[in-house]
Amino acid sequence: MRQENQSSTLDFILLGVTSQQKQEEFFFILFLFVYPITLIGNLLIILAIHSDVSLHNPMYFLLANLSFVDIFFSSVTIPKTLVNYLLHSKAISFGGCLTQMYFMIALGNTDSYILAAMAYDRAVAISHPLHYTTIMSLRSCVLLVFGSWVVGSANALPHTLLAAKLSFCGNQKVANFYCDIVPLLKLSCSDIQFNVKMMYLGVGVFSVPLLCITISYVWVFSTVLQFPSTKGVRKAFSTCGSHLTVVSLYYGTVMGMYFRPLTSYSLKDAVITVMYIAVTPTLNPFIYSLRNQDMKVALGKLFSRRISS
Repeated sequence: MRQENQSSTLDFILLGVTSQQKQEEFFFILFLFVYPITLIGNLLIILAIHSDVSLHNPMYFLLANLSFVDIFFSSVTIPKTLVNYLLHSKAISFGGCLTQMYFMIALGNTDSYILAAMAYDRAVAISHPLHYTTIMSLRSCVLLVFGSWVVGSANALPHTLLAAKLSFCGNQKVANFYCDIVPLLKLSCSDIQFNVKMMYLGVGVFSVPLLCITISYVWVFSTVLQFPSTKGVRKAFSTCGSHLTVVSLYYGTVMGMYFRPLTSYSLKDAVITVMYIAVTPTLNPFIYSLRNQDMKVALGKLFSRRISS
């Protein structure tokens, strides 16, 4: 009964990104600035790919799905943070906290597996160009995206269910601007050993796409080095450059956050989460559009149609 009462009445306090008021104002302005850019930028990528028939291929199908995930990834946390700041409230209910945690883990994992699918796509395109359309068929692409969502959701579920059973005896101040699994575990007065083991198992599941990306690019580079002309090498690296930039930004910040002991976490580490929750999804559309001539042309056509209509 105690657990049921707690889950229905307990509220957490989200401490934000920093304990300094002036710095909090800076991050509020940052979120207020980058969130609309994230929505508009990723939505433009999706619309440009949908409207341009020349982009109806596996690479851009996966990119459109990545943009779709990024929109929801940012929307799980940033609107709540902005509303709390405007209302001068940092509270979030127990149910809201668990919901936020579930979707952050699920979407974060889905994002990483789609990035792995994109790396595999580039590896097949460069290493087996004659068989590319057969290997990366529409059915294969749909299965890769569907599998990414399934694995992401499946990885998030046990962490959320286990967190729902935890007891919180006194301190309910979450050292972040959203309900992350690490500060929640640090707040609990329950035995969290199994939760911690499951968290590191989840980190292992999250690391699988990084291993796949690494293998894909080893495959790419070993093929590229056999090209007789430097023009072919430049074209191959240009094709993969945008994706490698996004992977480096995403995994660099995530590894800095979760690939270390639980006891070393503090409020100052919330700044790291800002990078992969707010900044990276904002930069992705620019990275892919500015470095990709096909995307520039498609976006130009999209704007031309909107202006003429």
